Amino acid sequence: MQIVVRLDVMLARRKMRSRELAERIGITEANLSLLKAGKVKGVRFETLAAICEALECQPGDLLEALPEGQRP
Repeated sequence: MQIVVRLDVMLARRKMRSRELAERIGITEANLSLLKAGKVKGVRFETLAAICEALECQPGDLLEALPEGQRP
């Protein structure tokens, strides 16, 4: 099973730029970019909660589990 990050989709729905979200939640744009690209091994619940609060969404809106081999 693979976890796909849908942060870019939620940012577009909320008409928010990555820079604004990074400033609101207190992380660097570089770290947010890595998270958005799915290039991180994990994310702190505190960071996930801050993202959800800023975007007014649930963790399930940002993360999706797909079977291995299925394309995102």
